[in-house]
Amino acid sequence: MTAAPTRYVAHVMGLPVSLALRGRHADDAAGRAAWAGTVAVLQAADRVFSTWRPDSVVSRLGRGELALADCPPEVAEVLAIGAAAERDSGGAFRVRRRGPDGTELLDPSGVVKGWAAERAAAALRALPDTDFALNAGGDLLCRTLDPGAAPWRIGIEDPRDPRRLVARVPVHTGAVATSGTAHRGQHLVDARTGRPPAGVASVTVVADSLTDADVDATAAYVQGRDAARWLAGRPGRTGLVVWSDGSATPVGEPAGPLASTA
Repeated sequence: MTAAPTRYVAHVMGLPVSLALRGRHADDAAGRAAWAGTVAVLQAADRVFSTWRPDSVVSRLGRGELALADCPPEVAEVLAIGAAAERDSGGAFRVRRRGPDGTELLDPSGVVKGWAAERAAAALRALPDTDFALNAGGDLLCRTLDPGAAPWRIGIEDPRDPRRLVARVPVHTGAVATSGTAHRGQHLVDARTGRPPAGVASVTVVADSLTDADVDATAAYVQGRDAARWLAGRPGRTGLVVWSDGSATPVGEPAGPLASTA
C-alpha cells in the first residue's frame, strides 16, 4: 500500500464529498471510474430523496402525488430504516415532522446520507488491493485490507469550535458519523416534544455500517441528556458524547482508544 493517499472531491447532495484512496488503484483508470460510480450513486439518491427538490420522488410522495407502491423500492427501504429508528429511540427520531404551519412533512434526511454513502461505496469495495476512506459531509466510511496497515485517523470536531478536535478515532474498517448543530445550526429536535434536546452538543458513533452510525448518531443526539445512556444500549455501537458544558463521555471503546488532542 502506498503511504500517501490520492484524493478526490465533489459536491453532491448539497454536501462536500471526498475520497481518499491508497493502494493499487489509488490513481489509475479503475480508481477514477470507481469514484465516478460513487458520485453517480449519490446523485441518483439526491434525485429520489432530496427534500429541497420539488420534483424528487420523496417530495412528490410527501405531497400525495405518488403512492409508496409507485416509488422506487429504495424509498420503502429507507422508510423502513426510519420506522425502526423511531421504534428504537422511543419516538425521539422520526422521518415525519411537523412543518411551520402544523402540517406533517416527510423528511427522511436523517437516514439518507449514511444509507446513500454506504450504497455508493460498493464501487470502491470492488477495487482490489485498494483501501479507501469516503467522507460524506463529515461522516466517514473506511476500509483497510491489510490489518497491519496504518488505520485511518478520524478527527472528532469540538462542537463549540470546529477548528479544533476533541479526539481522534483510529479506524481500519468501519464507519464514523457525528450528529450536532455546529455546521447547520439547531435543525435537530426531539420528535416527542418538537423541541431541541437539552444538554448535548454532539454525538459521534462508530459502527460497522455508515447507515447504522448515521442514524444512531442522530437518534442519540435527540435523546438530549440521555444520549450516552441510550447509545450504550445499542449493540455494536461505540462513540463519544460531547455535552454542552464541554465535557465528554466515551461510550465503549471505538475501534481502539480515543486519542485526546488536548
